[in-house]
Amino acid sequence: MTVFAFYMFALGVIAGGLFTVISRNPVHSVLWLILAFLSSAGLFVLLGAEFVAMLLVIVYVGAVAVLFLFVVMMLDIDFAQLKAEMARYLPLALLIAVVILMEFSMAFGVWTTAEGVEVAQGIDQIAPPVAPNTALLGEVLYDKYFLLFQLSGLILLVAMIGAIVLTMRHRKDIKRQNVLAQMYRDPAKAMELRDVKPGQGL
Repeated sequence: MTVFAFYMFALGVIAGGLFTVISRNPVHSVLWLILAFLSSAGLFVLLGAEFVAMLLVIVYVGAVAVLFLFVVMMLDIDFAQLKAEMARYLPLALLIAVVILMEFSMAFGVWTTAEGVEVAQGIDQIAPPVAPNTALLGEVLYDKYFLLFQLSGLILLVAMIGAIVLTMRHRKDIKRQNVLAQMYRDPAKAMELRDVKPGQGL
């Protein structure tokens, strides 16, 4: 059953990645990308990396891919023009792909296993971890690298605040809500009753 699940998820990743690139409809491309992410999460679950699998599902599928989908569906983009421009750079893209494949072949061609490491012959022979994957990651992040983890979070917070400050513009021609004026208003002066005679306007 484990081997069957592995091949099923592997085919899902390959098919999702392939159809993401070759699909003519951009909405279909995003849906195929979501399939590739879900299949990759299944492979990580088989490897015992449940935390990374949940990150793929929550962050990439739940946020990034759905954001791509809404952007593609809501923006009025001339995809025919984009594909025509993409065809101009197809030879350059093929050249870059060949270079990357050559680099991969050179890297895996000289791949050697470190001394004292036993390589499993199959996925069934992988030894189960001594503790859950999430617990081990938590011990590393909040024990050994606690200071670096907190500093990285502080840097991201400063970057987020800086992006908001740099992009926020106060325009005078836009009517904004004044919360304090609404809170401190006098209810007796907020509404005025007028006796309108029949047949007359205000």
